[in-house]
Amino acid sequence: MSTIAVVMIDGVADWEIGVILPAAREWFGDTVEIASIDGQPVSSIGGLHIVPPSALSDLDPMAADLWILPGSERWQAGEIPGLSGLLQARIEAGRPVAAICGATLALAYAGLLDARPHTSNSLEFLQDRVGAVYAGQASYREQPVVSDGLVVTAPGTSPVGFAQACLRLLHPEREDDIARTGEMFAAEFAA
Repeated sequence: MSTIAVVMIDGVADWEIGVILPAAREWFGDTVEIASIDGQPVSSIGGLHIVPPSALSDLDPMAADLWILPGSERWQAGEIPGLSGLLQARIEAGRPVAAICGATLALAYAGLLDARPHTSNSLEFLQDRVGAVYAGQASYREQPVVSDGLVVTAPGTSPVGFAQACLRLLHPEREDDIARTGEMFAAEFAA
């Protein structure tokens, strides 16, 4: 059993965590902790009102086995004070983080994409929104999901691949179950 901490900001994209969180809890027995940046409630794009029990400052950056940052257009507002240092500390300690869609901007601000393979909504998305702070152009990959074993990134269009990459970090011994998770969602389009 693993622990996942989800760091949310307002406007969180429901579908981007709609596979990983239920799969982790129900099929893999993981614990999921939810925090918002300031501990205040957030609303999802789909209209869900989420009341997280924690603020970012309440999280021990080393306690959870994985931190997940789901997307939101609000990530485009700029670097969140204090978050970059926590993300850097996790990576330096060998503790993985995963970001999808707009949340990849937080990893770019933290410098975590400068020298490792990664993806996002597009290369231009990162360049246009983070500017000169982002120095990872040569490491960008136009792929549905990229994981180097420590950092997982994905565009908002890849929630199933994102979920599988996260589960592989937490449960590498359960590859058959992880593959079935993808097959289950792919079955809709197989006909």
